[in-house]
Amino acid sequence: MDRRTALKTLAGSALGGIASAQTTPPAASFTFRYVLASAMYGNIKLAEIVPQVRKTGSLGLDLWGKPHGTQREEVDAMGLDAAAALFEQAEVKPLVSTRYPLGCFGLQPEMPVLKRLGGKILVCGSSGPKDAPVAEIPALMKDFLEKMKPHADAASAHGLVIAIENHSNQLLSSPESILEFARQNTHPALGVAFAPHHLHAVTAQIPALIRALGKKNLPFFYFQEHGIGAKEKVAKEVELEQLPGRGSLDYTPIVGALKEIGFDGYAEIFMHPTPRGVPILPTATEITDAINESRDYIEKCLSRV
Repeated sequence: MDRRTALKTLAGSALGGIASAQTTPPAASFTFRYVLASAMYGNIKLAEIVPQVRKTGSLGLDLWGKPHGTQREEVDAMGLDAAAALFEQAEVKPLVSTRYPLGCFGLQPEMPVLKRLGGKILVCGSSGPKDAPVAEIPALMKDFLEKMKPHADAASAHGLVIAIENHSNQLLSSPESILEFARQNTHPALGVAFAPHHLHAVTAQIPALIRALGKKNLPFFYFQEHGIGAKEKVAKEVELEQLPGRGSLDYTPIVGALKEIGFDGYAEIFMHPTPRGVPILPTATEITDAINESRDYIEKCLSRV
């Protein structure tokens, strides 16, 4: 090839590359996939809660039962077929079922129910000793994950994922136990329901823990801040400080870490009222407005990263 031909060939390749770059669609921007916790509405009926799903920018519902809400029991009372019809008519799915009372080793009866309703994730706590010595955590986590295998296998067979919350007073609670879960877990149907409010003493470590878990171990994330109103009767304004944007926790580095790992699980804006089982505010509309206010705050944090 002579010099003139070579230059023409290189020019053509360069122009072709530019044209290709200009016509390639931009990568989709990162977004959160929100679900709406029925527990936020306390004992309000499903028929009133379901229309709030789209109003809160959510993709579906997280179905809670007593003592936090009454909606899971409402499903049982109306019957599975009637419940499925209610959700189908509204074009809303209960994507998540939070079932702490069943325990992590008692979830299998719930799996066909959630599958029938079109759900994806079962949330519960872990087991094991609380405040385990750091040196014992690797062996304890190995034993826990081994015991969870048949349940995770069953979840997988139903097209579901089990998300274990890092809840206080349980094995999966400390930064060390979360890191050990990240190191040892290999089951695709088992992950963490990450709760920042249970890590309020070590908030600076939260972004690093998110990165250590990665999106493969993180199917669910709570947007909730630690607050005394979760356990004590206080003024409503203080109780609501558990909601993102109302308390002192800066979610910007947390949101940044979630974006960095490409988090594609479900995110939930959440808080606990005192006493449990009551709506966080008097009406469904007020609750939805409060959730949207927190969602706006999270989205502003996302715009900064």
